[in-house]
Amino acid sequence: MEYLVGTILAFAVAGAARIIGLDRGRAFYPTVLIVIASYYALFAVMGASRTILEIEIAVGVGFSLLALLGFKRSMWLVAVAIAGHGVFDLFHHSLIENAGVPVWWPGFCATVDLILGIWLAICLVNGMRYEPDCNKTL
Repeated sequence: MEYLVGTILAFAVAGAARIIGLDRGRAFYPTVLIVIASYYALFAVMGASRTILEIEIAVGVGFSLLALLGFKRSMWLVAVAIAGHGVFDLFHHSLIENAGVPVWWPGFCATVDLILGIWLAICLVNGMRYEPDCNKTL
């Protein structure tokens, strides 16, 4: 069921962003990635130890840095990082023992992440332009 709900939600978010125009801005998908990356830290606050929280924050910071680099340099990095987070979701339980993660979360989040990452990649292939601000440096 989590895969079905994740699929519906991912297409609803991506479709609504496209229809409304939210995804015309370069910041939309990097922001989505930063939010996605924060959930495991939230789950650690809810049910795990301080050590697990620190690990989850470090992983979240890593994905957030990819979002920022992608925002500044190449939206392809954002697409790959969102999809990469989906792959991470599938292996999270074997890497980090976070007692706060709901049983259904990894499947749900992996589905959402993979669809959004692929969606963004398709947008990029089809000519959607997210030009970096060349006047600023990271």
